[in-house]
Amino acid sequence: MIVRPAESRDMAALAAIYGHHVLHGFGTFEEVPPSADELEARRQAVVARGLPYLLAEEAGRVLGFAYAGPFRPRAAYRYTVEDSVYIAPDMQGRGVGKAVLSAVIAACESLGIRQVVAVIGDSGNAGSIGLHRSLGFRQQGVGEGFGYKHGRWVDIVWMQKALNGGTGREPDAPGLVLSGV
Repeated sequence: MIVRPAESRDMAALAAIYGHHVLHGFGTFEEVPPSADELEARRQAVVARGLPYLLAEEAGRVLGFAYAGPFRPRAAYRYTVEDSVYIAPDMQGRGVGKAVLSAVIAACESLGIRQVVAVIGDSGNAGSIGLHRSLGFRQQGVGEGFGYKHGRWVDIVWMQKALNGGTGREPDAPGLVLSGV
């Protein structure tokens, strides 16, 4: 398995993986799968900020993907990102998520990011919660009934991982550019 930056040519595979989670899961609160073109526009917006948008691949097959996006648009959030990770249904539990999300975290650390936040859809999402916990994220709270999908109310689980000393010292990098992109 290799982890590499996602490219335009990968968007159909990523749309298939993400579309499955949109239609059958609670990890995302989207209810209509976006097109490959829409995912490409989203990827370009992430990459334009210098943030990682990576995928895991084996023998030419895309197994999953992960990326970091700005947490919120206000300037004071420029040292915080939110991660997203989606794995092909038949590849879950095989280390794909850990490989690709670890690479995203390492890239964020090299950028001087101080906090990575995971907003996990569904408090019963043991796979994503376990993945994040295995990478050093701490659960910060649960938002009950934040969304309604597939005929039920869905919680969110907030998890957080500090990078580069977290809040223990002043920033030593300029942070993300949150406007003008």
